[in-house]
Amino acid sequence: MSIRAPRKGENYELSVDLNSEYREKRKDAIKRVIASMTVGKDVSGLFPDVLKNMQTDDLEQKKLVYLYLMNYAKTQPELVILAVNTFVKDSDDPNPLVRALAIRTMGVLRAEKIIDYLCDPLQKCLRDENPYVRKTAALCVAKLYDLKPELVIDNGFLEQLHEMIADSNPMVVANTVAALTDIHIAASSQPSASPNDPAFFPISASILNKLLIALNECSEWGRVAILNALARYVAKDDKESEHICERVVPQFQHVNGSVVLAAVKVIMIHMRGVRREDLIKQLVRKMAPPLVTLLSSPPEVQWVALRNINLLLQKRPDILSNEMRVFFCKYNDPLYVKVEKLDIMVRLAGENNVDALLSELKEYASEVDVDFVRKSIKAIGQTAVKIDAAAERCVHVLLELIDTRVSYVVQEAVVVMKVGLVLINYQEPNH
Repeated sequence: MSIRAPRKGENYELSVDLNSEYREKRKDAIKRVIASMTVGKDVSGLFPDVLKNMQTDDLEQKKLVYLYLMNYAKTQPELVILAVNTFVKDSDDPNPLVRALAIRTMGVLRAEKIIDYLCDPLQKCLRDENPYVRKTAALCVAKLYDLKPELVIDNGFLEQLHEMIADSNPMVVANTVAALTDIHIAASSQPSASPNDPAFFPISASILNKLLIALNECSEWGRVAILNALARYVAKDDKESEHICERVVPQFQHVNGSVVLAAVKVIMIHMRGVRREDLIKQLVRKMAPPLVTLLSSPPEVQWVALRNINLLLQKRPDILSNEMRVFFCKYNDPLYVKVEKLDIMVRLAGENNVDALLSELKEYASEVDVDFVRKSIKAIGQTAVKIDAAAERCVHVLLELIDTRVSYVVQEAVVVMKVGLVLINYQEPNH
């Protein structure tokens, strides 16, 4: 009779430790399971063993088990149902962190079998006495709508969210707005969408006031959600447009670039309804410094800011008319940032700053990056077309570049001059 060799392997050892009688040993095993999961190892076979450790008073251990469940719920739909009782029990826990954790995890598991059990705990959490639980539950409604819209509508969750906009806690208001906005976008993208659909999020005058009150109190991402909602609001008259602009302007001072750009968007939209010229000039003047400040951010943020600035200048070229120098390229700027800066410099070019621009563009033509050199030379041609009075100076710069005898510089300069001549001839009255 042959003796079977004992099972070996990392997962077997983890399984043994997860079923240990010692609490610390079980917790350590869960940490090792999460570490393996993080580096891409398949530890889905340990699902039943990890699940046994779900009922615990140790918050850290509970978080780790919930994290594991989020990762493997889709691959183990039959076993996830075993966790439902613990989720429901945790949603009634005296600790608000545990209640919020339970409702958040149930919302992101995306397992069909769990969804139907989510409604009752979610109803309770939306009315919870703790604002942290309420704000977590608000976002859970948006996740549930993504999975089963009819469940959200039938259970009256949308009506509850609309009531929560009047919540006393600004973070709850911000998360409620974010949830309603997500649902509004999802509903409006449906082919059969109707404005009468209860999922739509119309912003009334009373909701507007609640949003403006919460704006200064919530976190940066809450502010972005509220500002995006304000951008959708249609003001009744010029007084209301002025009121919104005056309340939003202080957000220009925020350190987060997303908040600044969202505030600029709101001002640009509602400035259309402002009739007072002095206020419009004041708003435009206040917009410049925060936009310039964004250019000292990391390259990725800079690029987003530059793309937005480019769009703003198409609508209001006067916003940064005296700030061309801040868009001069630095030696360590990535190419994608330099290209955006070139486009903006040409937009800002005028008779008063064209000499500084041409001097800068000529300097760029001696750089080592061939693509950037070509785009810089092209920018000289664009400047010549844009400013008639500077055309001769642009031609002189191009001729100087041809004298360098650098092949790609000469090629681009000749092409630019030829295109410029064609454009000039085309604009002649006889043609």
